[in-house]
Amino acid sequence: MPRLIFDIETVGVEFNSLDEKSKEFVLKFAETKEDQEEAKDGLSFSPLTGEVVAIGILNPDTDKGAVYYRDPSGKNEQQSENNIQYTPFKSEKEVLKEFWDTAQLYDQFVTFNGRGFDCPFLIVRSATHKIKPTKNLMPNRYESGDYGKTITHVDLLDRLTFFGSVRRKGNLHMWCQAFGIDSPKDKGVTGDDVGRLFKEKKYLDIAQYCAGDLWATKDLFNYWDKYIK
Repeated sequence: MPRLIFDIETVGVEFNSLDEKSKEFVLKFAETKEDQEEAKDGLSFSPLTGEVVAIGILNPDTDKGAVYYRDPSGKNEQQSENNIQYTPFKSEKEVLKEFWDTAQLYDQFVTFNGRGFDCPFLIVRSATHKIKPTKNLMPNRYESGDYGKTITHVDLLDRLTFFGSVRRKGNLHMWCQAFGIDSPKDKGVTGDDVGRLFKEKKYLDIAQYCAGDLWATKDLFNYWDKYIK
């Protein structure tokens, strides 16, 4: 069964670009100035107020992958590094279309918190561009059976927390730390930096950070597959 690991990076729209009703909704529960800034920083977490700036994919069986990323400047060219091909596109629509064109070639998808974030975000943002998904990334959450043949989406956060049974879920970095896996967060860049990097036009830096998440997810998947599944 062809398998594909994927991960996305997102940025929020400018708060002042929202209409007044949307601004009111975003700040509804913000009581202090700090709360307001936190609410504005969280615009990247929703497909209603955020956009996709990078989608990384990795075939865990061949160790070859790609990152499709936005470069509105058009200055970056396609390049490869450590079996990852970095391909720039000027628009979000082009990035999304490239992902779905590739996804249709695979039958099983592996993510970390994909059901809670990546998949809904991809589907909704694609709909805003009138792009129809080529694969169902949100199947029955409790799929069971032979993981190599019948499970179409392995969300590692779901599986490692036994579908939310544990009290503390943890993030990708913490799970990597627990199992001795190199975390991309150790290199000084986290998801919180993506918005800043995009404003600074460091588009390739975002793509490379996304690639780090792919490798970490692959190692975590192998650990779960060997010792926990």
